[in-house]
Amino acid sequence: MVRRIHKPQKHAALKLGGVGVLAVALLGAGLTLASADDGAGAGAGTSGAQTANCPTVRDKLSNVPAAAVAGVEQELANLDKQIAEANARLAQQAANPQGGPNFIQNAILGPLASKRTAALDRIGININRAGGQRPDLASLATCGLNAAGNPSAVNGNAGNGNAGNAGNGNAGNGNAGNGNAGNGNAGNGNAGNGNAGNGNAGNGNAGAGVAQTVSCPTVADRLPTVPAQALAEVQRELANLDNQIADANARLAQQAANPQGGANFVRNAIVGPLEDRRVAAINRIATAIGRVDGNRPAELVNLAAPCTVS
Repeated sequence: MVRRIHKPQKHAALKLGGVGVLAVALLGAGLTLASADDGAGAGAGTSGAQTANCPTVRDKLSNVPAAAVAGVEQELANLDKQIAEANARLAQQAANPQGGPNFIQNAILGPLASKRTAALDRIGININRAGGQRPDLASLATCGLNAAGNPSAVNGNAGNGNAGNAGNGNAGNGNAGNGNAGNGNAGNGNAGNGNAGNGNAGNGNAGAGVAQTVSCPTVADRLPTVPAQALAEVQRELANLDNQIADANARLAQQAANPQGGANFVRNAIVGPLEDRRVAAINRIATAIGRVDGNRPAELVNLAAPCTVS
């Protein structure tokens, strides 16, 4: 006789006992994250993302030669892009902590300081090459951390400096998703301040030495709830939008120093292409959100235009 021994099957019970809410609250910009689980259990909390606290540079510059304005503007834009990238990594760290107690310093703030040192050197070289006195900007390279939810001060939206009269302050997206959406003055937390909507795009060209700046609709403060899985990509594209504006401002600075083209040159060669690039970036934002929650905010593309100059 063959005995069959029946072993009881073991069933592993997977208990979802209170999934923590992993949400990065991005205050002031209207950019919030969907909670990881609506039924979060006891002890789950909302963790906020810290932001990079870097010294502003634009307001430390004075008497920038006209021939150096375009190069200086490009490096100021690079500094803001570096901050945006660091903030994206800080947001990821808040949502998914890793490394030891020195991880942020060693993996985020340290490399940021190195990149800032290189950009600050290039600013000084640009000024010196154009006949100006090279400023000592080395002390501005090191960054700390803001408390969670506080915005980073940036240069592209400062508008207070005197970089060869280049830039009157622009409404932008600041540091993607860190509460600095559309700050005309760096870190003031007032969305849409600055020169948003002022001026008349394409009305002739700025006179030599007086650079116009471009203003476009802000995006960060008009976003719906952003799922945590889409945050990093959305932040990258918000940073791209600001970098696009900075690139356009650098071209406007070049136009001021060396006017070219006819009455429609600014509209056709600078503002129009900028709006086209904004369409692509905003569509990528909408796709990133829709890919996660199925609700693609197609109406965001309406914020690509109009961009104006003043």
